[in-house]
Amino acid sequence: MADWRTLTQASTGTVVLARVKWCQNFWCHFRGLMLRPSLPEDEGLLFVFGRASKSQTSIHMFFMFFAIAAVWLDDDGRVVDAKLAKPWRPAYFPAKPARYLIEAPVSLLDRVKIGDVLKF
Repeated sequence: MADWRTLTQASTGTVVLARVKWCQNFWCHFRGLMLRPSLPEDEGLLFVFGRASKSQTSIHMFFMFFAIAAVWLDDDGRVVDAKLAKPWRPAYFPAKPARYLIEAPVSLLDRVKIGDVLKF
């Protein structure tokens, strides 16, 4: 059974994404959003990694059919990087080490900025 969370701005309590799937195991990390035809506007994946890293939190966009927002968070939930990830690109890395990664619709980039603290 999937573990779903709500993603909010820590300072205001504003809902950023209504549904994020907690993605901590190997298979969830491996599958990600590959081969999905689309993603609902209020939904995303929240990848959880064992420790903060730049290389281990990188993503590829092979087998993706649509662009997504990739938002990296540190141990405290602070946004350390946010990028538009386009289909069929080889790799995206965060600018700083991250412990969490959110993959969501592109519109997420309009609702978060570097330095924001998010709660889930």
